[in-house]
Amino acid sequence: MAQVDAGIWQSIIQHVISHGGGLIRPWFSDLEPVAMDHGLLEIQAPGPAQQRYLEQHASRLFTEGAQQATGRLVGVCFVATATAVTADDEDAPAAAAVPDEVPVNPDYTFETFVAGPCSRLAHAACQAVCESPGQAYNPLFVHGDVGLGKTHLLHAICHEIVRRHGDSRVVMLSCEAFVNQFIEAVQEGKLHEFRYRYRQADALIIDDVQFLAGREQTQEEFFHTFNTLYQMQKQIVLSSDRGPAEIPDLEKRLVSRFNWGLVTRVDKPSYETRVAIVRKKAALRSIRLGDDVVCLIAATVDSNTRELEGAIAKVAMLAKVYDRPIDLKLTAEALGAHEPSARREITIDLILEAVTSRFGVRLADLQSKKRSRSIAFPRQVCMYLARTLTKHSLEEIGGYFGGRDHTTVLHANRTIAARRGQDAELNAMLENLSRELQRSA
Repeated sequence: MAQVDAGIWQSIIQHVISHGGGLIRPWFSDLEPVAMDHGLLEIQAPGPAQQRYLEQHASRLFTEGAQQATGRLVGVCFVATATAVTADDEDAPAAAAVPDEVPVNPDYTFETFVAGPCSRLAHAACQAVCESPGQAYNPLFVHGDVGLGKTHLLHAICHEIVRRHGDSRVVMLSCEAFVNQFIEAVQEGKLHEFRYRYRQADALIIDDVQFLAGREQTQEEFFHTFNTLYQMQKQIVLSSDRGPAEIPDLEKRLVSRFNWGLVTRVDKPSYETRVAIVRKKAALRSIRLGDDVVCLIAATVDSNTRELEGAIAKVAMLAKVYDRPIDLKLTAEALGAHEPSARREITIDLILEAVTSRFGVRLADLQSKKRSRSIAFPRQVCMYLARTLTKHSLEEIGGYFGGRDHTTVLHANRTIAARRGQDAELNAMLENLSRELQRSA
């Protein structure tokens, strides 16, 4: 097999850094090119979980980079380092700390969580439920936008309850997994086993509970599971991207029960908190960053913790591939993919102009109440681009489209993001629109 030319690998990494966005994970800096043979580039991942993540989420990204770097129609495959057992995040789970349930991330502990004014109450509440499960704040409902640390806190609760109460049975899973397991149990006639599994838990921790929306049978099952655990004084912890009352199509009796305990919100981190987060995350990865570099990353990426981790990964990847020290110049190059100055100048008016031109629709129609697909889809694209390329809040974006509420904007953003991952033509169109907007801003 032929070794991969260093220049080609550098070009591929540049493409990944420029176009990867939220797909990039801190462990991307550990990826290694193995060989290029018969038009196939083999890339080694740190472990099986990372390999699965790359295959499911980043295959197209690396394939496009390889084809651009080589000028040929090459493919990409990923192999895992057999001895690796570490993990990075929810996309690459590691060794189990919770008996019989979904493995939790060993890095997600209270010690590694940076609590600032935006998350101090949630952090304190999560610690309190670990001291007295089922007594303090039951249920505990943590909500906030994506990437702000909700999942980190839930994993930290798992670690701490297991540490403090070793004989406790902690059950943690995503709401989507709960829904899928319930459907499977109904189809296979195994409802008794399903109910025993969740109603005998000492602590039930469910991430992204907003996925219950619109699922009547699952809501009915969860209602009875909730009641059983609550009456037995077992701890219930839930997370969501919005408050209980804001989850659409959620039964009122569930909304009421979610509000019984403590509902706490996690907000976007302040600049000072982002600085602390960058320092902490870099230290966990044994990446040495100067104060000037830390401040540049914190000032450039102001959205959420996940994107801060992605920025650190980009800097580390660039430094490794080019064998250069991490300084301000290299950091600015790595974060150039964000184009922060250009992004701040992109306005919703520019986005509306570009989308109306691309789809041949009228501005008045996008801002109207019309729901036909020829209008609804371009409107969703506008909302997605506004959410991605501007710093406007969900409420502000909704205001541009006939005063729609934030849940409509959030739904549009998720719909387009999901379709983008499955539709190459849509993905290309969105990339072209984004580049046009960045050039014209």
